[in-house]
Amino acid sequence: MKELKIIGKNVANYRKKRGLTQEDLCGITEIDRSYLSQIETGRINVTIKTLVAIAEVLKVDLKDLVSD
Repeated sequence: MKELKIIGKNVANYRKKRGLTQEDLCGITEIDRSYLSQIETGRINVTIKTLVAIAEVLKVDLKDLVSD
């Protein structure tokens, strides 16, 4: 799905802008690194709960993660 790729790209871009590694983000949000990797590559349908947690850590609005 194109939407999952957009979300994944946005998560990765904002994470990198904040100077965080996948390990850093996973440690703060308490999600598994392999799950985050699948989110960032658009291979998994991410839950709203997880997206909200990621958005809070990255200090962005949820809409920033889901918009093209």
